[in-house]
Amino acid sequence: MTTFLSNFLLPLALAAVALVLLMGLINMMRGGSPNRSQKLMRARVLLQFVAIVIAMVAIWALGR
Repeated sequence: MTTFLSNFLLPLALAAVALVLLMGLINMMRGGSPNRSQKLMRARVLLQFVAIVIAMVAIWALGR
C-alpha cells in the first residue's frame, strides 16, 4: 500500500494540481471568464488538500 501511495497516487495528485494551476494561468492570461478562474482556483485548493492528505498517509504508513 505504501508503494502505491508514494509511487503512483501522490505523483498523480501533484500532476493534477499542476494541471489545474496551469489551466488557471492560461485562462487569466487570455482574459477568460472570471467565473472559470474562480472554479479552477477552488479545484486547485481541493486538489492540494487531497495531495497533502495522501502525502501524510504515505509518511504515516512508512513509519509503521
